[in-house]
Amino acid sequence: MPPRPIAGERPYRIGFVPLTDAAPLVVADALGLFARHGVPTVLSAEAGWAALRDKLAFGALDAAQFLGPLAIALATGAGGLRRRVTVTAGLARNGNTFVISPALAAAVGPFDRPLDPLRFAEALHARAEEGMPPPTIAVVFPFSSHNYLLRHWLAAGGLDPDHDVRLVVVPPPRMARALAEGAIEGFCVGEPWGSHTAACGTGQIVLASGDIWRDHPEKVLAFGEGVAERDEAAAVALTAAVIEASQWLEDPANRPAAARILQDRAFPELPLSTIAAVLDGRVAAPAGQAALPLATPIRFLAASRPQRDEAAAWLAAMRRWGHATGTEAEALAPWRADLWDRAAATVSPPPVRGAAAPSPLLSTTPEPDA
Repeated sequence: MPPRPIAGERPYRIGFVPLTDAAPLVVADALGLFARHGVPTVLSAEAGWAALRDKLAFGALDAAQFLGPLAIALATGAGGLRRRVTVTAGLARNGNTFVISPALAAAVGPFDRPLDPLRFAEALHARAEEGMPPPTIAVVFPFSSHNYLLRHWLAAGGLDPDHDVRLVVVPPPRMARALAEGAIEGFCVGEPWGSHTAACGTGQIVLASGDIWRDHPEKVLAFGEGVAERDEAAAVALTAAVIEASQWLEDPANRPAAARILQDRAFPELPLSTIAAVLDGRVAAPAGQAALPLATPIRFLAASRPQRDEAAAWLAAMRRWGHATGTEAEALAPWRADLWDRAAATVSPPPVRGAAAPSPLLSTTPEPDA
């Protein structure tokens, strides 16, 4: 008997932010995989992470694409809101880019990608000596991989992320415009928004997040507090559909169709070529230039099984910067690999369990002086 929705015949409401790493959810819906597993669903595109967090926390959504560090923050009450979400799958590895304005790139001078953090620090120190204020750099949310990977990279160059730059939050779809209008001088965001900015010529990609932590975990599939516990069968079925979508996305023959699905359902304003390049492991370039290959392309199936060891790396980063409260047991409780294992057992062919990616965030890199 197929699993039943949590509220009679009401479909599961699943939220996502328009990003390439939402592909397993968008594709699962487009290909009818959720329905095939017996759980009716409705996908809801959200403008940014604050709105999505609140909707998941207060029951307007049943499940969502979610930031891994945000699941930790909710579980421990960091940020003033405490909720216990349930993470049943990873959605992607890698997939973010760090983009700076042409003026900031000119201050750095010629460089090879990935940009060395020491070189970036030299440019910021030179600006400061000229009396210029710290550059304003945007991340997508305080409790995000983007924030903690960027902080780690800045600190590796001897910069203090809380003093030598001004970190602000901008929703992913608004990053390109904010940079073009001069409201910010750089940003770290999930693709395809970095590629879109580069293709428009209003910013330059200087490194990918995978250059900082190779094959780092990105977004996860999270269920709202108590949702998976009330109906584990439905949660397992939804997770199985996401696993199947990840398998489908890994086949290069499916990438053109995947790009069309994402354009239709997530990025109608973007050129198909920009979306396709990201799925092929490249980042778009200005008109007349070829897309550039990434050493650490976005990956879907390799991220599928949620890894507590990788979540522990986010926790370590949050503690380093004074953003985490609570115990490790509380912080990592949302990660339920056992539910993924149950879901994977229903999928044919069975997915291979991915290994955790060793994280530099667990190193003892000295923190910069205040």
